Amino acid sequence: MPLKKSQPATDYEEIDRWEDGVGWIAHPDEAMLRASHALATEPGVWVVDPVDAADIDDLFAEFGDVTGVVVLLNRHYRDADAIAQRHDVPVYVPSWFDDVPETEAELRRFDATLPGTDFRVLTVFDSFGWAEAALYDEENGTLVVPESVGNAPYFTTPGERIGVHPMLRLTPPSSLRGLRPERVLFGHGRGVLDDATRALDDALSGARRATPKLYAENLRLLLQR
Repeated sequence: MPLKKSQPATDYEEIDRWEDGVGWIAHPDEAMLRASHALATEPGVWVVDPVDAADIDDLFAEFGDVTGVVVLLNRHYRDADAIAQRHDVPVYVPSWFDDVPETEAELRRFDATLPGTDFRVLTVFDSFGWAEAALYDEENGTLVVPESVGNAPYFTTPGERIGVHPMLRLTPPSSLRGLRPERVLFGHGRGVLDDATRALDDALSGARRATPKLYAENLRLLLQR
């Protein structure tokens, strides 16, 4: 299984469908399991950290017109510019992101909330060149976290539904503590759509304890490649 595929995706796997959105994995056979999402809101559909795939626009269309493309991690520009150009909408990034690449689409920055929505912007990590935000709508129960937690194979140990990123296991992100989401969507892996609050609490509280096991599992995966 390759870590990451670079060629355009000719198909995709749908994940994380609920009333107000859907996710997809463009290359379900890669180890990183790069996941993307479309969030339906009053202004329109927000496409989050997208990896492009053939016919993906048909998936967005089920929820309305695309109003913007959002990048939540400074390493997740992925295909944001291409999709924004195709839909003639801006690319949105948190206001505190540095070193933003040039885009052909209009670039806009946002602060406390995703414009026109109830999604609050949480600063998850901003250090050592890693800039990460999360989106949280407390009313509809949706939390979107691009990197600090996930459930791709290298995030989790056996029994974990959500795993903290290997580099953050000793210092799990405090901004995610105390949240009570109904669903947690990731930038890597399939989301957790049931009993999500407990799964997130367990991930954050057990991250340090499970660190040696996760590192051993990841070393085993590397040696098998």
